[in-house]
Amino acid sequence: MIRLIGYFFGIGTVAFLIVAAGVAWYIGDISKDLPDYEVLNSYEPPVTTRVHSASGELMAEYARQRRLFLPIQAIPDRVKAAFLSAEDKNFYSHPGVDPVGLTRAVINNIRTGARQGASTITQQVAKNFLLTADQTYERKIKEAILSFRIEQAYSKDRILELYLNEIFFGMNAYGIAGAALTYFNKSVNELTIAETAYLAALPKAPANYHPFRHPERAMERRNWVIDRMMENGYVRAADGADAKAEPLGVTPRKTGSYLFASEYFAEEVRRELIDRYGDDALYEGGLSVRTTLDPRLQVIARKALHKGLLNYDERRGFRGPVTRIDISGDWGTPLSEIDPLRDVPEWKLAVVLSASDDTVEVGLRPGREVSGAVAEERPTGTILAEDMKWAYRVNLPGEKARNVKKASDVLAPGDVVYVEPFDQDGTQKLRLRQPPKVQGALVAMDPHTGRVLAMVGGFSFAQSEFNRATQAQRQPGSAFKPFVYAAALDNGYTPASVVLDAPIEIVSGGELWKPKNYGGGSAGPSTLRLGIERSRNLMTVRLAQDMGMNLVAEYAERFGVYDDMLPVLAMSLGSGETTVMRMASAYSVLANGGKQIKPSLIDRIQDRYGKTIFKHEERSCDACVATAWLSQEEPEVIDTREQVLDPMTAYQITSMMEGVVTRGTAAGKIDLDRPTAGKTGTTNEEKDAWFMGYTADLVAGVFIGFDNPTPMGRGSTGGALAAPVFNEFMQGALEGTRPADFRVPQGMKLIAINRKTGMQAFEGEGDVIMEAFKPGTGPSDVYSVIGLEEFATGEAITTISPQANQAVNNGVGGLY
Repeated sequence: MIRLIGYFFGIGTVAFLIVAAGVAWYIGDISKDLPDYEVLNSYEPPVTTRVHSASGELMAEYARQRRLFLPIQAIPDRVKAAFLSAEDKNFYSHPGVDPVGLTRAVINNIRTGARQGASTITQQVAKNFLLTADQTYERKIKEAILSFRIEQAYSKDRILELYLNEIFFGMNAYGIAGAALTYFNKSVNELTIAETAYLAALPKAPANYHPFRHPERAMERRNWVIDRMMENGYVRAADGADAKAEPLGVTPRKTGSYLFASEYFAEEVRRELIDRYGDDALYEGGLSVRTTLDPRLQVIARKALHKGLLNYDERRGFRGPVTRIDISGDWGTPLSEIDPLRDVPEWKLAVVLSASDDTVEVGLRPGREVSGAVAEERPTGTILAEDMKWAYRVNLPGEKARNVKKASDVLAPGDVVYVEPFDQDGTQKLRLRQPPKVQGALVAMDPHTGRVLAMVGGFSFAQSEFNRATQAQRQPGSAFKPFVYAAALDNGYTPASVVLDAPIEIVSGGELWKPKNYGGGSAGPSTLRLGIERSRNLMTVRLAQDMGMNLVAEYAERFGVYDDMLPVLAMSLGSGETTVMRMASAYSVLANGGKQIKPSLIDRIQDRYGKTIFKHEERSCDACVATAWLSQEEPEVIDTREQVLDPMTAYQITSMMEGVVTRGTAAGKIDLDRPTAGKTGTTNEEKDAWFMGYTADLVAGVFIGFDNPTPMGRGSTGGALAAPVFNEFMQGALEGTRPADFRVPQGMKLIAINRKTGMQAFEGEGDVIMEAFKPGTGPSDVYSVIGLEEFATGEAITTISPQANQAVNNGVGGLY
């Protein structure tokens, strides 16, 4: 018996050695092709890029995988406990593979025939980072081998950190920080026991525990995790019972723009980031972007532009309902399926239920639950005739506009319209609204740094993502004239130089061009100041012709209005195309004393590690980094920006544009408590209306027009449409700030001149203005009119029309 036992023992030993050798050979063979686990040292997962306003408020997030990386030290113990309880309670004690869990899984697999995993957190890290998700025994063996190696190379905390930042939670959320924001709009530090347990329940099968598709399964799995947390001593029984009694409470975080009214700005920043760094850096690089946006000014800008667009649009009448729906049954469901303008929350979609002579009864669009279900309530309201009077002019597409007298002639049951709730004397009322067809843009900028403080690219980003502030190429019209005059003032002319304002015919390339002043007529000889104040086209053409369009083109390119301006006379009247952003930047040069600036939407960009990789501020200040006061000189910021215009010229043109606001084409439209300079702009047939203006420390530009350039109607000028928007914005933006005068360069002389002749005024003379002159210059002692010489000699290129004689004589007042 002993020999028999020894015989079998020998056979068993040999068999064991053979099997062991086979296993060793198999493991060795598999190990040859295992991936290098040391790549975990350089782990850089795709991370969300976050864009913030200048005040630090979150504007937008961009990601393919919504993930924010958190170091293990920043992850609360409660969160760690939930995941350990749900996935691997022996994590801190096993060597990478849990023998007890593995044995239990093998027995269950043999008994049931189903494949049950027993992966530890370390094994999941090996699979997620280094292997495929194939359900094979070979992959499981590779996973186990890598797990042993990972455990030997990295600490438990590092492995857990990799796991918690990598795993997928569903709803495009990756990592625990991203999941907390996505599901509960909270940071991990704010999560409750129930919320933490639900997130820990998700990695096993996010789709199976979806909070809205499978709420019962989700609740069951969450409560199972809470039970395990209590069983493992991480949560007291009473706290666990309270947590299990709570609802899931999932409140998904919205995507897109998070800061009100910032959509156009955020989209422009997104495009700039892609141009600068590429798609991968934006959607995976985890950039932290601090923009120049001032949220307060942005809201004011949006409100001002909205008011201007709606005022114009409503004067043209009602263009009909958004659409029509059947209201014979439940009107709430079909109405809820119509998408509202999500970035115009003041407005509500409504369906007309009935209409009488003086009132319209409407049903308001019911909200939707986060699950997508339509809310049960069906709120209603009433529009009174006085709150829809503007719509009594019905201007339906394809039909002749007509005036009606009853509300029922405007709206009918089933019409879907926009309404705006408002409060009047404590009573809630509704006002009829319609999205305007006309569009516009507003840009506000710090003239000293080029920081764009506010930008609105249209009425609604949801209505149209096209940004009229940066993408719309439009003719600036007379808003371009200050650069023509600046070129003249910088090259020997003065504000008192006199130019003939009279009809002119110009032959160029065999074609006849006859420019006209807006409204017709002419004023005869006038100073440059009067020419810009009253926006005289004929004067501007003669001035540009006198100094040469090559010079005008050079200055236009210096200011950044155009890249390559065609040097033809028509361009002096703003017939080229540019953007509101470029014009705001160019006017900033006038406002800051002639320094070139680069408009910027971004102050600073940091990479995922916090290293600054871009900053807008290019000026240097070596002494600014001193750590202590040692009686050294005060630090000085070295400004290396190019001086593109004489500071004295900048002040002269500013002073002249103050006259535009007080006496010229914007008179009565601007009401600010401080000196303001600006210029209106209106193109042929009133297709474009502009106002560009500034105070000492803030520049703003406004454009209004149809996307497809179309006449807006007689009187739709820059002064009538754009200037009130500028005024509305500036009043709000400057509220509470101290008024400041424009900075007068040292050496400027102020001399009293006759406004009409440009010559020095005598004591007691009327119609006098104090004009700014550079050192060595002053009003002329001899009355001289630019443009009269061509009239006298009759040169071929310029022919003065017969009406010029009377205009000249009237303008000169007998001096000619």
